[in-house]
Amino acid sequence: MPLPGLLSAQVVTQYRRQRVVRVKHRVVFGTREAMAQVLAAWGWKINTSFVERLNLDLRQRVAAIGRRVNTLCQGEDSIRQQLVLFHVYHNFELPHSSLRVALAEPIPTNGSGSAKRWRPCTPAMAVGWTDHVWSLKEVLLYRVPPWPQPQTV
Repeated sequence: MPLPGLLSAQVVTQYRRQRVVRVKHRVVFGTREAMAQVLAAWGWKINTSFVERLNLDLRQRVAAIGRRVNTLCQGEDSIRQQLVLFHVYHNFELPHSSLRVALAEPIPTNGSGSAKRWRPCTPAMAVGWTDHVWSLKEVLLYRVPPWPQPQTV
């Protein structure tokens, strides 16, 4: 079951002779009014651009998804491990240019390059989970807390 606050929509495109003849928006979870209210706050409308961008990133960075090869992924656990690594990289290590934050004052560089005007930002930084871009070493050395185990009576 989805979380109660989940809002999800689907874009249904109909083609005739390789031309788009109709585009419908179908709300899958939530209400059309709630969806419109959330999207209007950002000046957005229902579209597939964000999902398409994420799908491209997945195909480029997760070999088991991008190629039709069964030797790289011999089961569900293998693909799940590859997806976990992708999610950590995408959210903690990879700064997204659309999330960058303007600096109050440009910082001069030591070399001949131009001054830094932006602070890089990852999705995890944007939602407040961390305050810096993680390095690969930091990710690999992070100790994951144990998952809560069900209590037996």
